[in-house]
Amino acid sequence: MHQESQRWRVGPGERVDLSGRPTDSTAGAPGNHAETDARLPALHDELAALQERLWAESKRALLVVLQAIDAGGKDGTIKHVFRGVNPQGARVTSFKEPTPLELEHDFLWRVHQAVPRAGEIGIFNRSHYEDVLVTRVHGLVSEHEWKARYEQINSFEALLHHSGTTIVKLFLHISKAEQKRRFDERLADPRKRWKFRAGDLAERDRWNAYQHAFQDAISATSTERTPWYVIPADHKWYRNWAVSSVLIDTLREMDPQFPEPEPAADPHEEPS
Repeated sequence: MHQESQRWRVGPGERVDLSGRPTDSTAGAPGNHAETDARLPALHDELAALQERLWAESKRALLVVLQAIDAGGKDGTIKHVFRGVNPQGARVTSFKEPTPLELEHDFLWRVHQAVPRAGEIGIFNRSHYEDVLVTRVHGLVSEHEWKARYEQINSFEALLHHSGTTIVKLFLHISKAEQKRRFDERLADPRKRWKFRAGDLAERDRWNAYQHAFQDAISATSTERTPWYVIPADHKWYRNWAVSSVLIDTLREMDPQFPEPEPAADPHEEPS
């Protein structure tokens, strides 16, 4: 794994303190905003080429889990990082509030149905981690239950890993001040105003509770096989470069291969 990816990776058993991790870092970037943006087309091309090999090989899959506080940049990351990727081999799933049917099952039931098939890149916009974040902060389940879910999540992700799915988990780390700036921007722009919900402000009041929930979940579920990466995300241009770097490093390590072509039929051979 390249140095860039290691910079943000959370090691197994590492105790994460989000308050001690900068949200506005640009460490390791190829240059300033303009210089880094100039590198992105080459990264898009390489990601697309690696995806094509994964799709052609059709034996393994890549699952990308995106988590962040409200306005953290999940939608923007999907829009900008996966630009140019063949939609045939990529699938985005957004996890909203569970439906009545989903609530009749265990919390991983709806998630398991959405994992990528062999050959695909699956992108989760929010994920099964909502069940140790929102449920904890809002007191929807007991402390005993949400703590038990860490082990259940680790077992679930280990199952996916052993079945051929590589998992990359990305926490987009923004500051409270940057969240406010983005909320204000949404309210001022008619094209973005639809994203703002009245409940966003109530959730903002729970900022500290969410930060503790995120850091506990990341600390408990970052493993050697299914690591978390804490991406400084105040600067969108840096976030896009960092996420692209992690995904390309991961796919390079997976090293998917085009399958051998089937033997060509002899044009002179009579059909049986």
